[in-house]
Amino acid sequence: MKARRNKKQVPSFRKLLKTSKVKLENKLKNKQFKQQSTLKKYRKEQRKLRQAVRDAVSKKPVPLEDPKEKRPGKRIEREEEEEEEALPLDMMDEDDLQLMKDLGQRASFLTRDLSSSEPIHAKKRKHERVIDKYEKIPRTLQTAPEKELIHLLPIKDKSGIIPQTREKPVTDSNQDEEDQEETEPEEEIVEEPIRELTLEEHLIERKKKLQEKKMHIAALASAIISDPESNIKKLKELRCMLMEQDPDVAVTVRKLVTVSLMELFKDITPSYKIRPLTEAEKSTKIRKETQKLREFEEGLVSQYKFYLENLEQMVKDWKQRKLKKSNVVSLKAYKGLAEVAVKSLCELLVALPHFNFHNNIIVLIVPLMNDVSKSISEMCCEAVKKLFKQDKLGQASLGVIKVISGFVKGRNYEVRPEMLKTFLCLRIKEVEVKKDTEDINKPKKFMTFKEKRKSLSRMQRKWKKAEEKLERELREAEASESTEKKLKLHTETLNIVFVTYFRILKKAQRSPLLPAVLEGLAKFAHLINVEFFDDLLVVLHSLIESGDLSYQESLHCVQTAFHILSGQGDVLNIDPMKFYTHLYKTLFKLHAGATNEGVEIVLQCLDVMLTKRRKQVSQQRALAFIKRLCTLALHVLPNSSIGILATNRILMHTFPKTDLLLDNESQGSGVFLPELEEPEYCNAQNTALWELHALRRHYHPIVQRFAAHLIAGAPSEGSEALKPELSRRSAAELFEAYSMAAMTFNPPVESSNSKKKVDFFIFSS
Repeated sequence: MKARRNKKQVPSFRKLLKTSKVKLENKLKNKQFKQQSTLKKYRKEQRKLRQAVRDAVSKKPVPLEDPKEKRPGKRIEREEEEEEEALPLDMMDEDDLQLMKDLGQRASFLTRDLSSSEPIHAKKRKHERVIDKYEKIPRTLQTAPEKELIHLLPIKDKSGIIPQTREKPVTDSNQDEEDQEETEPEEEIVEEPIRELTLEEHLIERKKKLQEKKMHIAALASAIISDPESNIKKLKELRCMLMEQDPDVAVTVRKLVTVSLMELFKDITPSYKIRPLTEAEKSTKIRKETQKLREFEEGLVSQYKFYLENLEQMVKDWKQRKLKKSNVVSLKAYKGLAEVAVKSLCELLVALPHFNFHNNIIVLIVPLMNDVSKSISEMCCEAVKKLFKQDKLGQASLGVIKVISGFVKGRNYEVRPEMLKTFLCLRIKEVEVKKDTEDINKPKKFMTFKEKRKSLSRMQRKWKKAEEKLERELREAEASESTEKKLKLHTETLNIVFVTYFRILKKAQRSPLLPAVLEGLAKFAHLINVEFFDDLLVVLHSLIESGDLSYQESLHCVQTAFHILSGQGDVLNIDPMKFYTHLYKTLFKLHAGATNEGVEIVLQCLDVMLTKRRKQVSQQRALAFIKRLCTLALHVLPNSSIGILATNRILMHTFPKTDLLLDNESQGSGVFLPELEEPEYCNAQNTALWELHALRRHYHPIVQRFAAHLIAGAPSEGSEALKPELSRRSAAELFEAYSMAAMTFNPPVESSNSKKKVDFFIFSS
């Protein structure tokens, strides 16, 4: 009974039903592995025991019989020693000898041959039977130790149950000892000294290497362009050349590969954004062509991402100015590599605004617009301007504006003015901000069934239904972006621009960014909300009165104020007389030299202040401005004089009574006061335009023509009338057309007659 109780009870049939088949299999496997592990431990102990016996046998003294009997003298001595050693055994009793023999039999495990598996003792214990059976099995040498596995819970799939296993980590302590024994000091190999190349040989070798690299780049690039879908893997091979390690050609090869990859991406990139596939799309079966296209798109996106990361790393290396361990590229070469990388980023920014990672490129480019290096800063600013000019929808422009606004705010408005001047290239003329954004281009609503039934007949309802269906289909098929989306993007962009401008006006009035802000406000003033007009005009006037601004900045303030008043500001009851006074006072402060940039702003201001607001301008004010402009025309460069005289011509047409300035007789009382800063009270009606007679003898023929035209009263017909190419152009266009910035004279100077010079020399000789 006791034996039965000690035995493990066999599980009942019901229990077996409850237990899953997989669990039973796992239990059986775990049991087998436990047995195998105990056997392994036993084998290890046996191995150590055998090794100990071998060591004991090898440490025995000289063998009993000497196989080499060379010296007979020694042999006789050994025999005598053996006889002496054998003496004590003869002197022993029989009982002692019998005891020694029994001990020798018991110690037979030390002397017997361990390779044989024959049993020595007749009687064996019960628990040794398993070991004996295992010992009789022939040994097999294992080159690598078996890996123990741990059985985990299975996974059920469509195909069935999949068993899960994991390798058990085994730490072999003997491995380190074996590695130490195997490592022996290697013999030093003496290399032959390499012959040093001369400078000429080195240059020839470098040229040869460079030519090979160029051919390899060209072969890869041509293969990719010819069939991008099949050769997308070669794009990776080409990109890996960015890590060129040969110090002779590393810098040149990296530059060539950077530019080549940039051009390749511009050519092979599709005209849509590639999105990642969903799990459902990956699991569905597709055609071979579709699968090939998907592989191409995935490879293109991944390689494009790695390429952008490489370009970013080039710029970082130059910024940090740290040498790498490889020391392939010198510190001086970092700037050249960085310039090529920035140029590639700028090209991709402009060429691929629709593709993936465009926002990442923007985040890289915007900080470089404020870089210390002037070349890199200008390169980035030009790229952003180009992007603004070509962006019709406004999505890419909005992304750039957001990053620039955040960057300017983060730097506490201490950035280059060129960053804000890029805002002037935004294409936001078509936005109608006069109405609320909700009222702009409301989508057309179709008539309801009740409305149709009330107002239309049965046949009309039928036609209306067909018309609405056709209109819906046309809307869906329309490829261009809707006007509604475009207006929404432009409105958001303008809001960010004005927030940036107003922050600078409020917090950084003495910042070098102020001219760019005022210039931007002057351009986009007609798009500002009416609610801000009053406050903005107060701020502009306070800036002018502070006296901290240069004459150009103050002109921008005047221009902004009148742009506001000429647009939606007509409804405001604001007297702009202080701005007229300031412009009248500033005219004589204009630069008369080569940098006559202020004249262009003055011409724009005069057009807005006098021509477009003719009904709000008095005759006294128009006379004063015409007189002062004629005086100014005597001092400035020819193109500025032409622009000013063209403005006077328009003013004389706009205000016909100003022709009294062409007479010598004075009108009314008082004397003309040219030094007075108030145009209304300087008595300009009591003077004449004597400056036109001086300008009639000007060295520039176009200035002479304009002066003669104004003296004649600016007629539209007759001998003193202007040619169409002069009369149809605006003052600003004439200013640009006759500019001398390129060091050329327009019209070109006629060459003098060489025959007269020859005759003169002959006569004098």
